Amino acid sequence: MLFNSFHFIIFFPLVVALYFAVPHRYRWMLLLTASYYFYMCWKAEYIILIVFSTLIDYFAARKMGETEEKAIRKRWLMLSLAANLGLLFSFKYFNFFNASMKDLFDQFNIFYDVPAFKVLLPVGISFYTFQTLSYTIDVYRGIKKPEKHLGIFAVYVSFFPQLVAGPIERSTRLLPQFFEKKGFDYDRVTDGLRLMLWGFFKKIVIADRLAVFVNQVYNNPHDTPGVPLILATYFFAFQIYCDFSGYSDIAIGSARIMGYDLMQNFRRPYFAQSIAEFWKRWHISLSTWFRDYLYISIGGNRVVKWRWYSNLLIVFIVSGFWHGANWTFMVWGALHGSYLVVAIWTQNIRNRISEMIGLTSAPAVRKWFKIFITFHLAIFAWIFFRANSLMDAFYIVTHLHTNLGYFISHATSISQVKSMLPVDFHPLEYVISFLSIIFLVIVHYFQEKNSVGEWLDKRPIWIRWSAYYAVLLGILVFGHFGAMEFIYFQF
Repeated sequence: MLFNSFHFIIFFPLVVALYFAVPHRYRWMLLLTASYYFYMCWKAEYIILIVFSTLIDYFAARKMGETEEKAIRKRWLMLSLAANLGLLFSFKYFNFFNASMKDLFDQFNIFYDVPAFKVLLPVGISFYTFQTLSYTIDVYRGIKKPEKHLGIFAVYVSFFPQLVAGPIERSTRLLPQFFEKKGFDYDRVTDGLRLMLWGFFKKIVIADRLAVFVNQVYNNPHDTPGVPLILATYFFAFQIYCDFSGYSDIAIGSARIMGYDLMQNFRRPYFAQSIAEFWKRWHISLSTWFRDYLYISIGGNRVVKWRWYSNLLIVFIVSGFWHGANWTFMVWGALHGSYLVVAIWTQNIRNRISEMIGLTSAPAVRKWFKIFITFHLAIFAWIFFRANSLMDAFYIVTHLHTNLGYFISHATSISQVKSMLPVDFHPLEYVISFLSIIFLVIVHYFQEKNSVGEWLDKRPIWIRWSAYYAVLLGILVFGHFGAMEFIYFQF
């Protein structure tokens, strides 16, 4: 079931109404039923995977809780890791490794004929796998006591607002909330609805419209060199942000309506002044997961410098591979890891250059210069993330500036610009796209200093509701409707 579908418009209000109508002790049953139904709307039989993962981790954690002997606890943890990562490997990565092995053996003329695993990738498998793994790891470390209530633990694993695309919640934060009695709170409901409305605006008005242009160009990069490649790359940066952060806003808002607090997943990442800061603002639930369960486990920065650098590269390459079984994602991760290593290595040099050219005495200029550089480093990496193959990515990188001079000198009218952008995209679509991106940037600039929600709460009711209706009207008038899937569902 998609958030941006008529199905969800019926499903969600019905669940909320029933949620507040039934007694607290039965609500976990409602949430579990709703969550399993929500997931089964894609492919019903894949609910078996969630149930299997839930049962394995529930009983593994209970067994760890029965003993203090580290060796025994570790065996149960290994069972949880093997079961969950085994499922993830089988459905998401087997075919990638199988094809890579075939290519390798072909180089040496060695016969290799292991058949591919012909199944659909279960939607959201990387998200709920990481969420339940964090639980068993926390139990093993003694951070969390094993949950005794199987039903509520099952709700934690499958909670429908964040089941298929996060945020990836920790058991220490979300599980206790299912035991709290939630009453109807008008302020929470309106706050949740406001966040959902903003998420729908980002998804339907911005992301889905930009996707039309981006898909045409990136699916046929050799047909559209130069300016269309540049424009599609910029558009994709905003598409993926609005698509994924829009999902997070809807997920957080829908959970908030029912009284649950999910962690913030995005914090205006394109205003980051460094790649390190970018990853404190982008997909926060995943970046903190890798920090806590991988980066720190392999030594973090508490090792010699070369090991520190390799730890950063390992974490980001694994993070890239988490996103998909394709070399493009691994290159994307390696690029971000390399950005961090180079930033650390050149810190003193860059500070001296800033002093030499006077940037240290102009903090505002230095700030926006750093934002500009960070934004474009992220955009360059997005090329590899979006490209269908490494060959396409390298073609795009090497042909971004093809015919750029000709375009600049001949783009004197809308009709000429349209003729030099051989993409099926109406001129009005360009106007809406640029204006909506500008509106997004203005809102985010305001949010860097003030909370929009708090600002609206202090305004008279007519101003608040005028703003809400304006956004709703913007969705209805300028939205690109077609129930496009969210990008991160494939992960």
